[in-house]
Amino acid sequence: MRLDRFLSNLPRFNRQQVRTLLASGRLRVDGNVTRDPHHKVRIFSRVELDEETLQTGHAARYLMLHKPPGCVSATDDPEHPTVLDLIDEPARHELHIAGRLDFNTSGLLLLTNDGQWSRRLTQPASKLAKVYLVETEQPIEAHYIDTFRQGLYFAFENLTTQPAELTLLGPRTARLSLVEGRYHQVKRMFGHFQNKVLRLHRESIGPLPLDRQLAPGAYRALTAPELLSLSEPAGPEQEKG
Repeated sequence: MRLDRFLSNLPRFNRQQVRTLLASGRLRVDGNVTRDPHHKVRIFSRVELDEETLQTGHAARYLMLHKPPGCVSATDDPEHPTVLDLIDEPARHELHIAGRLDFNTSGLLLLTNDGQWSRRLTQPASKLAKVYLVETEQPIEAHYIDTFRQGLYFAFENLTTQPAELTLLGPRTARLSLVEGRYHQVKRMFGHFQNKVLRLHRESIGPLPLDRQLAPGAYRALTAPELLSLSEPAGPEQEKG
């Protein structure tokens, strides 16, 4: 929230005191003096008045998880285990999922407490390709490739999907790269050909592949270079996956 609103929410300050404090130069956010009432204060921002700490903040967390099948991409579920049940971290309840996976889909999942980062990562304008390994019930025919590249019309949303790249790997296996995350999108795309998806595994998001050392259910923090790679604008090769 804005710094002036953050201060106003503290019972010790009224509006006039907030204005005075902002003009005084006595406030610091993450170690930097600010007089800007619009300065953003996040849950992991440290806010100080002189030598007093008004908010200690929490460390920003960015985690890579190898999601196993049979696990819900949610923070709470009355019937099934959730991905948060796999996380053994302080304040894990503050984490949320940046790009969900279906119940029986496995692979790369990102969790964070940074809402701005996850929104930027998941919005269509980011053009981050999500790459999936797909196994189907029936043979995957070559003409799927052109159909996926042209886009498929989804009547429920009244839209045509953005171009997706399909690479055949075997009679019933393929690699699919797309930049969207519509509801059950991969299954619906193959369903257009009455071909059921039996196994779906997300291998990468943009330039970030799933760490092959991570067993299903295991997780680790993203490295600084990995975070930087996800923050860079998508180029032509990245968009294609």
